Amino acid sequence: MSKIGTLYGLGVGPGDPELITVKAFRIMRESPVIAYPKKRMGEKSYALTIAETYVNPAEKEMLGLVFPMTRDQEILRREWDKTVTTVWERLSQGKDVAFVTEGDPMLYSTFIHMSRCMREAHPEVNIVSVPGVSSVNAAASRLGIPLADGDEQIAIVPATEDRAAMKKALLEHDAVVFLKVAKVLDRMIDLLRELGLTEKAMVVSKATSEQEMIWRRVEELAGARLGYLTLMVVRK
Repeated sequence: MSKIGTLYGLGVGPGDPELITVKAFRIMRESPVIAYPKKRMGEKSYALTIAETYVNPAEKEMLGLVFPMTRDQEILRREWDKTVTTVWERLSQGKDVAFVTEGDPMLYSTFIHMSRCMREAHPEVNIVSVPGVSSVNAAASRLGIPLADGDEQIAIVPATEDRAAMKKALLEHDAVVFLKVAKVLDRMIDLLRELGLTEKAMVVSKATSEQEMIWRRVEELAGARLGYLTLMVVRK
């Protein structure tokens, strides 16, 4: 049997191709297989768009992997088993697979579950995570605000409809970054009003990319429909 390839989780940054690390660049160039999250509806993968700045798809095997957006455990297990099998086929041939993901592979990334499932099915596989610049860090830089200084505390929270949990995060931390805030934007604005924090909040969509949008007054976003890769920073 040939040597088993390595599975890499490469953080390719928040959007600006120049924010990729030298290590991620090297591994992409050296890996014969580039795996990426594939959208079902034909929309191009955000991570793939960044990666294609550095690799020629004609010289690599470009492996699009579909990840189901469902809570049905039976469907999830079946589809994840397929994904792991697909990647394992390449690894078992001795090919390194570089799975590219926006931001950082160990922060709310599909790669977290990918590596967990691969370890369960094939514990012999060497799995390596290469850190990347997250949208959290990128947004802070683009807004020109510090996330934490000295003994201050910061929370990174997926925005949900759980008003009590969102309120608790705001009350207990000096700064809070709410990820994927678009789907509950109006609820979050109402909560900020209640706490007198509307002037302390800003919103960034697709930070550092060519499609980046920044709103420094959240009140003007009431009723707006924003994209999936949108976050809110609240800094007291």
